[in-house]
Amino acid sequence: MKVQTGTRLDQAWTFVTNDKPDNWGQLQGVIFWILLATWTYSNIIVRSWRHVRAKGIVGTFRGMYKAVEGFAIKLILSLPSSKRKLNQEMGDLRTKFRKSIDPAHYPNGVKLRSGRELPKHGRSLEWLQEEWRGLKGIEKTDVDEGKVSGTVYHGGEDVNQVISEAMSQFLLANPLHSSVFPAIRKMESEIVSMCLSLFNHPDGAGTTTSGGTESILMAVKTYRDWAKATKGITHPEMIVPESAHAAFWKAAHYLGIKIHSIPVNKKSRKADVAWMGRAINPNTIMIVGSAPNFPDGAIDPIPALARLAKRHNIGLHVDSCLGSFIMPFLDRAGFGEEVEPFDFRNEGVTSMSCDIHKYAFCPKGASVIMYRSAELRRYQYFIMADWAGGLYPSPSMAGSRPGMILAGAWAVMNYIGTDGYTESCRQIVSAARHLKSAIQTRFASDLYVLGDPLASVVAFGSHKLSIYALADMMTERGWHLNALANPPAVHMAFTLPTSKTVDRLLDDLEYCVAQLKKEPKGSSGDMVALYGIGQTSVGPHVVEELAKTYIDVLYE
Repeated sequence: MKVQTGTRLDQAWTFVTNDKPDNWGQLQGVIFWILLATWTYSNIIVRSWRHVRAKGIVGTFRGMYKAVEGFAIKLILSLPSSKRKLNQEMGDLRTKFRKSIDPAHYPNGVKLRSGRELPKHGRSLEWLQEEWRGLKGIEKTDVDEGKVSGTVYHGGEDVNQVISEAMSQFLLANPLHSSVFPAIRKMESEIVSMCLSLFNHPDGAGTTTSGGTESILMAVKTYRDWAKATKGITHPEMIVPESAHAAFWKAAHYLGIKIHSIPVNKKSRKADVAWMGRAINPNTIMIVGSAPNFPDGAIDPIPALARLAKRHNIGLHVDSCLGSFIMPFLDRAGFGEEVEPFDFRNEGVTSMSCDIHKYAFCPKGASVIMYRSAELRRYQYFIMADWAGGLYPSPSMAGSRPGMILAGAWAVMNYIGTDGYTESCRQIVSAARHLKSAIQTRFASDLYVLGDPLASVVAFGSHKLSIYALADMMTERGWHLNALANPPAVHMAFTLPTSKTVDRLLDDLEYCVAQLKKEPKGSSGDMVALYGIGQTSVGPHVVEELAKTYIDVLYE
């Protein structure tokens, strides 16, 4: 291309073709500083400001202190002398864990044969039946005795019989292949519809999942993809109360989302709506509320959170996995007068999760994730249109799924019905409120209730006694309570079996409190050891390694 000299075009041409290196170098420098300033503003200044706004000045400095402290502790633990000591202690704990699951330590002298390799010849049914009897014999806890917090959501032997018969009819069913198993498709869609109706949005949409964690993972994935498609957000963030379930942190870790954890109101234990509102920024994709939360059973102010989400056009996920078939039946059971609307009656609620394998008494591995619209649900799907194996559509995390679980769930929900769930809600919540009232009166000088629990979970702590020592003493008497942190406490999640044993729980609690007041150091059990370490500076780092070691041992 020939360019006439002396023209503006000629001047521009010589500039960009580097005929004037000084000008080009100056332009490169200007571009570099502009890009650096833009990057600094967007990635450091703006993000730092948003972080300070979400955490507050005190919270920000506390986080910085913890980060520096954590770095120093890791540095100390990496020193050869510290490493040797830590490895020795972990080795001792590994040995202790092994002993706890070693056949020589099974209760009742039960002997089991090792089966670490596939047998050359198949075992007989009689051999299997003998092993089953032995395997049942090593269980250390009688779940029917009613001494376990949560964990065992037992609807009764008649319900178990219904589950067993329903599952036996659909052992080979797989919802991935709906054209092959249309009965499972029908049952699954009806399970979702029943839950949507219970949570006051029959025109909504949803899917089943394998449990609360998957339901939460799916909700977070949905909001991430929705925000990217509709708002162009590529650095997503979500805001949760610190009382939210750990599955939200797990989802953030898996899905590459920044999570802002906001302290709850210390007295009510509910989400601090104003603080959560301050944390919202242009990258926020969702906020979270619980009905109720797992640690202390508080029900977050869902109407206020819904208004906040609607005003900012972001998602609000209400985690009612633990609320399950308790929350929707509180009104019918006569306990609804103190509970604000917690479900889709609030326009700003855009999704909810409910574990039907909890208080709906369905077989384990059954939860429902619900959305306000089918359009929003579409962002949950995974679709691969050009796979060599053909079109691959999947509604949730799993590909193949056990259809027999869905068959069992569908059968139980139809078997129990509204009247049955209303009565179970009445029994369970009555027991929880009995415990709450007794702690506030009978144990008022020694224990206190966290917040104002209104459903099935009651948490309590103590300003005078070691609550973990108390829990260890209760463990010695056959009770299995859940340990909590921040503040130190324990909780009882009532189920149908435990609803019948609340008076025994209170009697044993009275005995243990009295003993602990006589001998303040009267327990050195596992809970004291584990959570005592957790309260120290080095605690989180050691406890994390301890947890990894424990999981390793489970698979040895």
